[in-house]
Formats: sequence, structure tokens, C-alpha cells
Amino acid sequence: MIERGLDGDNCGPTGARERFLMGERVEDGVRSPILGSWERCHLMGVSPDSSDPPFWEDLDLAIPLVDAAEPVLDGLEAVFSGSHMNVGLADRRGAVLLRRFGDASLIRHLPASHSRPGFVFAEQFAGTNGIALALAERRFCQVYGAEHFSERSQANACWGMPIRDPLNGHIEGVLAFGCPRLEADLAMGTVIRDAARAIEGRLLARSTERERSLLRAYLDARRRVGVDGPFWGRYVIGEDGLARSGLDWRDQVILQAKAAELISSAQRAAAVVPLSHGRQATLLSRPLTSPSGVVGSVVEVVLPVDVPRRGSPRLPGFGDSLLPLAEHAPATLPVVQPRTPVLVPGQADRLVLLGEPIVGRLAVAARRRLELLAEASTRIGTTLDVERTAWELAEVAVPRLADFVTIDLPEAVLRGEEPVDPRTDLHRTVVHGIREDCNFYPVGARVDLRPSTPHLRCLDSMQAVLEPDLKAAAGWRAQDFERTDMLLAQNMHSLISAPLLARGVVLGIATFYRSGDSSPFGDDDLSMAQELTARAALCLDNARRYTREHTTVLALQRSLLPHSLPGHSSVELAHRYLPAESGVGGDWFDVIPLTGTRVALLVGDVVGHGLHAAATMGQLRTAARNFAELDLPPDEVLTHLDNLVGRLDGTDCDREPLIGATCLYAIYDPTTQLCTMARAGHPPPAVVGPDGNVSFPDLPAGQPLGLGGLPFETVEIHLPEGSSLVLYTDGLLEDRHRDIDEALDLLRSALAHPGRAPEGTCTAVMDAVAPKRPGDDIALLVARTHALPANRVANWDVPADPSRVSDVRAAAMRQLADWNLEETAFATELLLSELVTNAIRYGREPIRVRLIFDRSLICEVYDGSSTAPRLRQAVSTDEGGRGLFLVAQLAQAWGTRYTAGGKVIWAEFTSE
Repeated sequence: MIERGLDGDNCGPTGARERFLMGERVEDGVRSPILGSWERCHLMGVSPDSSDPPFWEDLDLAIPLVDAAEPVLDGLEAVFSGSHMNVGLADRRGAVLLRRFGDASLIRHLPASHSRPGFVFAEQFAGTNGIALALAERRFCQVYGAEHFSERSQANACWGMPIRDPLNGHIEGVLAFGCPRLEADLAMGTVIRDAARAIEGRLLARSTERERSLLRAYLDARRRVGVDGPFWGRYVIGEDGLARSGLDWRDQVILQAKAAELISSAQRAAAVVPLSHGRQATLLSRPLTSPSGVVGSVVEVVLPVDVPRRGSPRLPGFGDSLLPLAEHAPATLPVVQPRTPVLVPGQADRLVLLGEPIVGRLAVAARRRLELLAEASTRIGTTLDVERTAWELAEVAVPRLADFVTIDLPEAVLRGEEPVDPRTDLHRTVVHGIREDCNFYPVGARVDLRPSTPHLRCLDSMQAVLEPDLKAAAGWRAQDFERTDMLLAQNMHSLISAPLLARGVVLGIATFYRSGDSSPFGDDDLSMAQELTARAALCLDNARRYTREHTTVLALQRSLLPHSLPGHSSVELAHRYLPAESGVGGDWFDVIPLTGTRVALLVGDVVGHGLHAAATMGQLRTAARNFAELDLPPDEVLTHLDNLVGRLDGTDCDREPLIGATCLYAIYDPTTQLCTMARAGHPPPAVVGPDGNVSFPDLPAGQPLGLGGLPFETVEIHLPEGSSLVLYTDGLLEDRHRDIDEALDLLRSALAHPGRAPEGTCTAVMDAVAPKRPGDDIALLVARTHALPANRVANWDVPADPSRVSDVRAAAMRQLADWNLEETAFATELLLSELVTNAIRYGREPIRVRLIFDRSLICEVYDGSSTAPRLRQAVSTDEGGRGLFLVAQLAQAWGTRYTAGGKVIWAEFTSE
């Protein structure tokens, strides 16, 4: 039995219906198809207290539907014998054609509308009921108690099941069950489906018999004129004659397709059909009438001479006029329509297809639908862009399926996210049609849909919804009366709304419209729209997921790259980063201030794209900064990175192995204007001289990071003040439309402009060299060099004699006075005394002192020993060990870096 909670007084449909009739908004307590039907009934002015629906007396019961359904309804009457079940058959308009009762006495107790054929139960007359809902939803429906819109039907339960023509899929009528609500049984759904299938099977058998009748007429006509033998094939009755003909299967498909078009034209015709290998065949179509009065067409073929055929004579090729063939045709045929010519043996080569014109039209339409689906599979989803994929769906559908298409997507889908509620936040994404003057919501407009619209009904049912007559579509018109009136004035007459559903996620709504002289949408178009949107939705979901991943990876990539470059007196900097069109990769760049006013410039590239490449890039960039902080030379930094990549690949089993990573590391010293560089499989930098001359230093390539084994080599070059060092990744040069030499020439031309600022250089390079649709990331770093003035650097050689420390202190004090840094004199004097004394005591010659005055004051003490000092906390009984502690307290920063001949202990503190 049906659960009574559905019709409880305080909840479920009863309470929802009361609230609805009082004008309140109903969002729960009732199924969405029922609520949609209530909305439509309200918009059409149907009264819940209405009397009997209209009665039509001029029903035509001499139709195939009635003939096919009567035996099935008789069987149902026997099955429900003794029950209160009421069985009805309605046509496609909702008019009841037949009635059967489980208990014959019901006919005396039921109202006339439920006991006599002829009453119309369409939604606009009878409100929500099983017949009306099945026609509106075009699928199996059930209505219980208070779900009925009419007051008089509250005590009933009813079921409705559409009955379709098996050949074309059109709804021919509705099978309906009804009974008292308390006697409803869930098994009725299974019974009504089985009964509807039985009726559809009988309809198919009738169509098959008509085809057999035509076939018998054709064979009888051939025997009467002496033409006998195997035939090829036809509708409904499957034969393999074409397969036995010796024709290539492609030729067979071409002949059958053209034959279907000839049959659909329903007239005598001929067509020359090109076949493979430059051959031709001729198809002849002529009307045919069976003894029972079935009118159809027969199509025969004349084949070229070189096509082998079993059991039939070889025929001459047909390339001349059809007139000679007609001369041999008899005037009449006994069974075939009078004066129907046929070919004599040796000229007509058996039957190709046979059928009624309507079947031929269905075959042609089916073929065109298959062609459209095949085209859609290649044209939809060519990119991973959400909006472009939506446009591709519209471009495929217009004009082959619809005259106009609109597509509405939630803002979340456009961002690559999963929509929380696809009914809200919809935006018009696509408007496409055969002309541009229709009054749809424009692209970009927010679309707030009413519950009664077919757009939201398709979301509720997760099925495409057809409105064959927009003038009668009250729910659609209620969305925006002014706009829909304008669309109706522009001859818009039918629509299909289909959900874009992929992997259980609703991504939006696609709506197809027809206008003007186009035929209204039918059920075959409904199936086609559903198939198209299903395919497009998968492509949209792929694009959405890619957009989400791309956005996530791009956010990660940008978070791992420098947000701004540090200000530095030794170089003027500018940079560009452009992600690949197909996905974010692992390119990076960095600028790292080093001790002694030096600066490290770095670019790198992790091969590959996606999250893995971006995460690996972040690890390498962080490691490179750490190694740079150790003041290591470029070749040693690359060696450490090489070892790191090897360990990453060898220790993490769950990690994807790196395909490769490259890097270029350069250190510029403004005090000497020397740049030391090394690279690991990375493109060499470009150097732009102050005069605009462009060169590419001969820097040993090195092997990519992670391979190990071979050392990296450094090269030292002199960069005059005003030179520019240009570092880039290979995405700048790689383009499938040009070779690498052409790209280097473009780069050289773009850089050959003396005096241009780094920002201008970056812009010029990206405009002239970067591919329009980059297949790889592009990282570009431009550094224009500055030299530190000689009067900002002071050097002294120090003998290994403690007594000479005072001389160094005195010279340093005089230099600080020249730089107007007297306020730092005391701290500098103590710091120099400690560092020089330690160098004399623990190091070895040569010993040198250098003061650098840039943005801060830097003190450096060189010695020839590689022994590193160690800061420790001296206890009260220690006589020494407090020197470096004093240095750490006085200086803002201090440290040690190693050189080829020893080490440098440096200390930096502000000059304020």
C-alpha cells in the first residue's frame, strides 16, 4: 500500500497544497513534477473546484492505437476483476478513448468523466492527474490523493504511462490506471509499464505487417514479368543481400542511405550514386500499392559492369540516359499500381529498399541524427575552456537541430568549481541562432528562473523537457511576459530544455528553440537534444575540472614565485611570468641579495605541467635560496640542487619521477662589475651592452639537474655599467610555427635597443618573441647593472703583525669621516679590531680589510685560511672566546663566505 504520510493532514502534499492555494511559496513537502504541474495549472487559470472536464463526441476510434490496445485492456479487465480499478486509454491530446473496470458496477457509481470515453484530461482542463502529468512530463507518472489539483480527485490515486510509436518514438497516447487512494499498490507501476509495452509491441507488429504486404506485392510483380531471384534488403524485414552483392560496405551504406531519401519523397524518381573507385550506380524509385491498399515505394539498382555478383548476370555500366531503360518496361503490372514501369532482366539488379514514405522519412531523419551526433563528437570539447565548449554545443545544434540555442551556467562552473545549487546564480553564457535580433536574455545577464519554467522542470526531473507549443506554455510565458511575447511575435513556436548533467553534477541548462516555418520539436528531437547535451556536459565537466585544477595550480605557482623583486643598488630589475595555455608548468625565477652588495640572479624550469611540476618548482626555489644564503659559488649551488633532485626521485616512492629540471645561476658583483655564471641544461642568457650590442655568452651547457656525475663549469664575464643581463626559460623561444634560430633572431632584435629600461625590455621581448599560444611557461628576468663607485670602497692589506692593527683602525676611522659616518666609528673600530686580530691570530696571510659603503656599511676581513670561526657562549672563567659574540652584538648581520684562496668574515650594520 502507499504510505499514508504522503497525504497526512499536517504535512506532505496536503499541507503543501493548502499553502500553495493560499499563495504561499512551496519548496518542500511535494514532489517537483507535482509542484510544477500545480504552477502550470495556476498560470492557466484552472480552478481546483472545477466541474467535469470537456467532453468530445467526435472521437475517431478507428485508429491503430485503439486496435492495438483493445486486447490488452481486455486482459487488464480480467486481471483486475472484482477490484475498484479503473483502466483508461487516452490519445495524445488527453481525450479518453477506451474504459475498462475491475468491477462492472463501478460504471453506475463513478462520475461520467471517469466512466465514459470522450472526456479530456489534459492539464489545462482537468488540472494535475495521471494522464495530464504523463503527457506533460512525457514519462511514467503517478499522482496520489492531495497531489491532484482538483478537489474532487483527492480520494483517488492514478497512474499514467505514455505509449509511443515504436518506429518513430512519438507519443500516441496514454495508458491510465485509477483507484481509491487507500487501495493503491506500488506494484501498479510494474503492471502499467508491462501493459504499455504490450500495446507498443502490437503497434510494431501492425507496421511490420504493412511492410510484408508491400514486399509480397513487389515479389509478385517481379514473378509476373519473369524477374526472380534473391533481393537485397528493406525496412523491418532484414536481409543480407547487400552483403552478398560483393560491394564494399561503404558503398552499401551509401546506396541504402540514398534509397531511404528516394522512398521518403513518395514519387517516381531516379538518382545516380557515386561509388568507390570512381564507379557509379543508378537507383530507381517507383510507387507501389499492395492488394490491401498499403501505399509505398520500391527502390532498385543498376550496378556498374565491374561489380561482381553471385547468381546474377554481369550488366553493362549505367552512365547513359534513363530513357532507354523505360522503353523496355511493360505498360502495367497486375499487382503493382497501374502504369508502373520496371526494368527487364539484365537491367534492374534486384531490390535495394522497400517501404512506406513515412518510414523513409524516419530513416533519413535517423541517419541525419546519427550524422549530427558523429559531428558533435568531433566538434564539441576541442578545448578545455568552459565557455568555448558551451559555444561549440550551440554551433553544432544550429541549424541542424534548432534555430536558436541558449545556455545558462552557474558562475561557479565558469570558475571551475562545482555548483552548490544549479538553480541559482545562473548566467546566460551563450545565445546563438540563425539570426541575431531575437529578444533572449543577453550573454552575461543573470537569469533568475521561476519554478514553472521548463528550464527548472528539466533540472527537477533530470530529463529534457519539451514544450511543443509555446503559446500554450504558461510556465514558460510566466518567466517574463514582455520578453516571451516578443519572442512569440518573432515566430518562436517550440522549445526543448535539457539539463547539462555529467557524473551526477548538474552544470547548467541548454535550451533549444525553433521558429518560423520549422516544424515543432517532437520526441525524436527530444531524445536528440538529450543525447547532445549529455555528450556536451561531459566535455563541459572536463573543462570545468581542468579550469579548477588550472586555477589551483596557477595560484600555487604564483604563491611560490616572488611577488615583488627586492630593491638593490647594484641592478635595476624587471620580470614577466606567463603560464602555458594548456597548463601551468614549473618555471621560476628569483633574485637573492648576497653579501658584499652582490646579487644572485636565478631562472629554472621543471619539465612538465600541473600540480606536481609546480610543487617541485617550489622545493627547488626554496633549496636554491638556502644554498645561496651559504654564499656558495654558482657551480656549487647547482651541484647541491643536482643532488637534491636525485634524492627526491630516489627516496619518495609515491612521487612521480622528474622528467627533468634545468637552471641558470648568476652572481653579479658591482664592486668589480664581474658576473659569474653556471647552467644546468638551461638556455644561455643574453647580454646587452651599453651600446645595444647583443651577445649570448659561451657558457658550458651542463647536464639537467638530477642526472649527477659530471661537474658544472662557471664562466666569468665583465659587464660594463649599463649592461643588461637577460635570463629566460625555453618557453620564450619554443613555438611549433618557427625554429629556434628564428626565435633567437627575434630575441636579438628585440633586445638591441641601448638605454631602454628593464620594464620596456620585458614588454618588447614578450610582444616580439613570446608565442601567441604558449605551449610552455615563460619566465623572463631582466637586470640592468650598476657599478659601485670607487670612492665607496676602501681596501687595506694587513701584515700578520698584531701591532699593525691600530694602523688599520686609524685608516678606517679616517675613511668613515670622509663618508660622514662618524656616528658608526666606535662600533666599527671595535668590530675591525676583533676581526683583524682573529685573522692575524688564527688565520694566515694574505690578510686584507675592505669597507663598502652602500645602503649599509659592510666590513670584510680576508685571510688565507679556510678554518671557520665558531660563535660560542663564553663562561665567566674563560679568558677568551668573547670576540665573535661581541661582533654579533654590534653588527646587524655577520657571516663567513669561502673563496678560492681562503675565507671572508663580514659584518654589516646600518649607517644610521
